[in-house]
Amino acid sequence: MTRPASDLPADPHVVTGLDQLLGLYPLATAEPPRGKESAVLTPAYAEIVAASPFCVVSTVGDGGLDQSPRGDAPGFVVVRDERTLVLPDRRGNNRLDTLRNVVRDPRVGLIFLVPGLGLELRARGTAVVTTDPDELARHEVRGALPATALVVTVQRVYFQCARAVKRSRLWDPAAHVDPATLPTAGRMTLEAGGFADAGEAGAYDAALEARQDSTLY
Repeated sequence: MTRPASDLPADPHVVTGLDQLLGLYPLATAEPPRGKESAVLTPAYAEIVAASPFCVVSTVGDGGLDQSPRGDAPGFVVVRDERTLVLPDRRGNNRLDTLRNVVRDPRVGLIFLVPGLGLELRARGTAVVTTDPDELARHEVRGALPATALVVTVQRVYFQCARAVKRSRLWDPAAHVDPATLPTAGRMTLEAGGFADAGEAGAYDAALEARQDSTLY
């Protein structure tokens, strides 16, 4: 299988076919290994989800793919049964990219991280957006209910090896970057055209942390 001719780039080094790709990776097989994949959340995989305070949800939008971070106390993603995950939609930036996409196209992918754990858990399936009051009540925090929740029907789940986390030293405090050395949210918004001047960006940065802390739920 190759990409359509109309999409082929002029660069002769671009890989355009699966046979060509597999030839570059002698240890790879025509189909990905299935030994660690499961069509359901095994007890071990369910334990990883329950321990995870952070995941990334990937969805399909009109303009391409989107990824959205989700985080809360470990167990915020509820394993309802071996085929079902429930993610409360906590307060965020109100773009609603993930929810808009799921309403149009139910396909989702998730990756779960556990601080200190090298391996990650990957899952894919389909999702719906629910307003079921009983479901939302299960996710109440500090007296606040989420407006909606994502109910994911799992189709495939498996773990990812720890090499990426090891190479990146993701959980190693000695490798962590001082946030003061990186661009602020205000500067990034300014350079993207969202603010008129540096003063507006600075005011945004000055109020950001307190505003976020007061609107977590």
